[in-house]
Amino acid sequence: MSDDNVILSLTAAVEARPDDPTLRLLLGGVLVDAGRAVEALAQAGLVLAHDPGNVAAQALMQRALNANAPAAADTGAAPPDEPQPSSQEKADPLAAYEEELSPVVPPRYAVPEKAAGPVPAGGPLEPASGEDDRRFDVESSGLRLADVGGMADVKERLELAFLGPMRNPELRRLYGKSLRGGLMLYGPPGCGKTFIARAVAGELGARFMSLSIVDVLDMWLGNSERNLHELFQTARRNAPCVLFLDEVDALGQKRSHTNSSSMRTVGNQLLAELDGVDSDNEGVFVLAATNTPWQVDPALRRPGRLDRMVLVLPPDADARETIIDRNLRDRPIAGIDLPKLVAETEDFSGADLTHLCESAAEYAMADSIRSGKVRMIEQRDFARALKQVRPSTGPWFTTARNVAMFANEGGAYDDLIAYLRKRKLLR
Repeated sequence: MSDDNVILSLTAAVEARPDDPTLRLLLGGVLVDAGRAVEALAQAGLVLAHDPGNVAAQALMQRALNANAPAAADTGAAPPDEPQPSSQEKADPLAAYEEELSPVVPPRYAVPEKAAGPVPAGGPLEPASGEDDRRFDVESSGLRLADVGGMADVKERLELAFLGPMRNPELRRLYGKSLRGGLMLYGPPGCGKTFIARAVAGELGARFMSLSIVDVLDMWLGNSERNLHELFQTARRNAPCVLFLDEVDALGQKRSHTNSSSMRTVGNQLLAELDGVDSDNEGVFVLAATNTPWQVDPALRRPGRLDRMVLVLPPDADARETIIDRNLRDRPIAGIDLPKLVAETEDFSGADLTHLCESAAEYAMADSIRSGKVRMIEQRDFARALKQVRPSTGPWFTTARNVAMFANEGGAYDDLIAYLRKRKLLR
């Protein structure tokens, strides 16, 4: 029997017994399999209208929404006999389905009275899988700077340092701008420095390599320096390549504070690789990240190495909205006041916001376990979570304030001082 005949038979059975949820869910499952997910959403919505805690209906709705996601992303033209989707439906298919089913399904977000429509969804793409070069991971990033919410100042600095010259080779040659260089991102932990580095790689269409201390250090004398050289050689072979030095203060800490002779030689090797003494670093973009730039050896920050510093601050309001929405889009939510959450999470890092969403989900799940009835994540769960989750950036700003006041050699932390004064944390 064909799918159409099965659907017709089940539709007739549902019309004869409209109060039978089992029949409706069976029909909905067949509709999804037949590529008619919108009709399946309607069946799931009718069941949820009478039984909001029906787990099978919630699962069917999620399955139908997921089935529609690829079709919504298709940029090709619709068949002539089908109506073209509106710009709002193209931008946010989930919002369009929510509006269509609003009589029977509660909205995911609470919309302010003056708002013209639902809160736009957004979120970064996941990085594409990469390939190996020897024993080091060389990836191809699918991220773009547009996937990074907010951070306009950081994006502008990256555009000047890397992206503009790469996109305009004629102007680059005219002005004698080299494609080699380094930039150090610094700021509180959990604010997206690694994410930004991946986005730069995706924006350039370049390979991405991440280097940490565990990739370098070895117990045998000389092997750490050899590992560091191999990493840079791999980046040069895969140019254009973004080489990301995570926690650069661990590898390039101030040599005057280092008691280990082996760590001093590793630091010297890092300086030699950045200079490209034995090799050409053309096309190798070095991005470093640290929470404590004041512990990085000054030699690493001289011109030609990591000579530019960019402050990566806690996400602004636009970025917080994007991060919260991304963390909630695959979770069952209803009536979430997103603008209120954004206003209440100032100074939260991206990691703090993720933890906040997970805590709210835990409260809703715990209530469901106790009551035996599944419910949505609601605003009250976030109210409880906000009493427990606090921004983790406070201790960092306390330390950074002292550094900015008493150790601002050459104006290296002028942007940090400007931010602290803006927030009235420094006079």
